[in-house]
Amino acid sequence: MASKRALVILAKGAEEMETVIPTDLMRRAGISVTVAGLAGKEPVQCSRDVVLCPDKSLEEARKVGPYDVVVLPGGNLGAQNLSESPAVKDVLKDQDGRKGLIAAICAGPTALLAHGIGFGRKVTTHPLAKDKMMAGDHYKYSESRVEKDGHILTSRGPGTSFEFGLAIVEELMGKEVAAQVKGPLVLKD
Repeated sequence: MASKRALVILAKGAEEMETVIPTDLMRRAGISVTVAGLAGKEPVQCSRDVVLCPDKSLEEARKVGPYDVVVLPGGNLGAQNLSESPAVKDVLKDQDGRKGLIAAICAGPTALLAHGIGFGRKVTTHPLAKDKMMAGDHYKYSESRVEKDGHILTSRGPGTSFEFGLAIVEELMGKEVAAQVKGPLVLKD
């Protein structure tokens, strides 16, 4: 079986945990993850001043798509940058058109709203992003820590990063692999 492939789009102001934890969990599961810098290959300053180095630019990463999942981390500024990007819109429209998995966490789902993705689906966000997400009545809101509706998977915030990452692993690799990844992490049940 060919390796599953994930694209994590890293924008300035992204929430560090929501970027690194899902990336780590997917890599532990054997998923080939590309962390793509929205503004290029240069290191990206995240919301808490942690600097992350993308694997390649989004422009480069798009040339070797499609991916089995596109992941949108949160962070207010990060989500705003994702929401304002025509390149992100193109990636999401392509992924949506193929019914490929789209996973967004915290404020990340507001980029789905900005680009017209997943209307009518049940979604969750960080509590502070709920009002913005629900403006215009395009989605059904869920208070779940992780919500999946069709090919749209959403989650709430830094504290749900492990559940979010494991949900992506389960979707792409199955329950057994997700359980194998989770075991050694010593997560609280």
